[in-house]
Amino acid sequence: MTEKKRVLMICLGNICRSPIAEAVFANVIKEKGLQDSWEVESAALIGYHTGKGPDNRATKTLKEKGITDYIHKARPIKTSDYNSFDWIFGMDKDNISELESRKPPGSKAKVELLGTYDPQGEIIIRDPYYDDGSAGFLKAYEQCDRSVRAFLEKQTA
Repeated sequence: MTEKKRVLMICLGNICRSPIAEAVFANVIKEKGLQDSWEVESAALIGYHTGKGPDNRATKTLKEKGITDYIHKARPIKTSDYNSFDWIFGMDKDNISELESRKPPGSKAKVELLGTYDPQGEIIIRDPYYDDGSAGFLKAYEQCDRSVRAFLEKQTA
């Protein structure tokens, strides 16, 4: 049996975009029967929300899209994550800049914007945390879904 490929989704607080991306990735690998080959987690750049579940609007969006079994507690990224994951995906350019500045020399993880895989070209997955309502969460979900599917298609082709 080959070793699982590991993906870490990152956003600022780990309660909006990265949990959505993690849930979407887990759902897509389950849908495609790839659970034996892939593993996904998510984490934050800051520890402010450590131990908290996703924002209610994120959870509501996931449930509306049929992902009802997602359980998550926010955690900050660790230096060891750079060697225990194959890919670390940030949601925006600030995430990437911070991830790159923390990346230890010689670590194995490839740091990328998840949105670079979006076939519609929406590269930045904007933080919907300060929005009123759920529209920004739905948009983040749709961007994550397209990007994750395109990423996995590229990796499994």
